[in-house]
Amino acid sequence: MKTVALALSLISMLLLAACSGMNNTEQRVVSGAAIGAGAGALVGAVTPLSIGAGALIGAGAGAAGGYIVDQTHK
Repeated sequence: MKTVALALSLISMLLLAACSGMNNTEQRVVSGAAIGAGAGALVGAVTPLSIGAGALIGAGAGAAGGYIVDQTHK
């Protein structure tokens, strides 16, 4: 459990660090996906869902949220 949480944390940090050369839309979508994956993994850890399923659902929701936020700022 701790190994999975550590791996997800490291992946999230790498994804956020990779946002430096992107345009605003790309940055918001990727950041939303990374944050959503982390939040989804936490939800998956405390519910009957698996951590991976929670992270996958959270990443999709976060990416969609990031895109919507970007479109509302234009």
